[in-house]
Amino acid sequence: MSSPPPSRFRVLPVIYYAKRKFSRGKLWIWVKVGFVKKVLIQPYAGYGNGKELYLAGRVLADRDIQASAPEDRFWRNFRKMRKRFLTIVFPGVDLEAEFQGKTIKVTTDEEGYFEIQLLLNGVEVLEGWHPVRLRLLHDLLGKATEVVAQGEVYFPTPDPDYGIISDIDDTILTTGAMRMWEMLKVTFTQNAHTRIPFAGVSEFYETLRKGRDKILSNPIFYVSSSPWNIYDFLMEFLDAHKIPKGPLMLRDIGLSREQLIAGSHHDHKLKQIHHILEVFGGLDFILIGDSGQKDPQIYLEVVVNYKKRILAVYIRDVSGADLSDLSSAYQSHGVELILVKDTTEAAAHALAKGWILPSDTEKIKVQKVEDEKGRDSQVS
Repeated sequence: MSSPPPSRFRVLPVIYYAKRKFSRGKLWIWVKVGFVKKVLIQPYAGYGNGKELYLAGRVLADRDIQASAPEDRFWRNFRKMRKRFLTIVFPGVDLEAEFQGKTIKVTTDEEGYFEIQLLLNGVEVLEGWHPVRLRLLHDLLGKATEVVAQGEVYFPTPDPDYGIISDIDDTILTTGAMRMWEMLKVTFTQNAHTRIPFAGVSEFYETLRKGRDKILSNPIFYVSSSPWNIYDFLMEFLDAHKIPKGPLMLRDIGLSREQLIAGSHHDHKLKQIHHILEVFGGLDFILIGDSGQKDPQIYLEVVVNYKKRILAVYIRDVSGADLSDLSSAYQSHGVELILVKDTTEAAAHALAKGWILPSDTEKIKVQKVEDEKGRDSQVS
């Protein structure tokens, strides 16, 4: 006879039900009294091929969060980030997505999120970013105002050298993800301009995008356990620091029926990476992460399932962890696990493998020095 589930699993559905009732009641009141003045469709950058496209997003109250400026200080940064987390969402709302004459209708879930998987049936789409028109099918505020937005979906060239999947936290920029107070402090008090990436990252990722033919044709995807609430911040960060743009796969961190935090770091990353590898079934990938949040262990599972398609795994050493046993496990599957202290070490390995060109590695070294000088001057 099976034992009953732990008490927390019996209590969570009740708490979740109460939370959803409270949220719906609050939404109804705020709309009625006029606190919600505008509805926003927030699409997240997606990706596609000739067979299908994938795009996610959220419907929420527009909090009018403006782009940051380098001179923004503590309180302005704090207010913007607070707005990102104190969201008012619209569950059960229908949307229509249109791409090159093909349409699909989807409905937001209980947290206001929607996912679009539109079959394209072999439509030929040129490499690059393409628009997807989104339109609400409900008049949520009774103003008879059409709510529309334009999402973006990236379609790679038919014959790239390889693809890149990268983590963000402590891989591209320092977040202190292993130290909660430090992570909260930098998240809420800094902005896309004052948060500094690791030295040489933008040139290294640009070099990987170019590969061997110096054409920006190798697709890059960012898979992170950061919350969707900071999506606009991260896209602004990539742009501000000239890091190649790519689809961002983040996660919801709210309470769910089964978990205090919806979707574990491990499960989220595996699900998103597997989906990317399935959509681009004939493409090999380089995986990039860090040693702070189990990336080496998660990537090993990817290697086991797709070992013939993973060229290498680069792990930024931010914890000093001993990965010798993991490295042996990788080798048994014919894939190298490369633990690096900085970007130039990863670039040197990629050069030795013939994935990038010597002239580009010199640019990475130059940029690393410039970035380090810039960081020192900012600290001083």
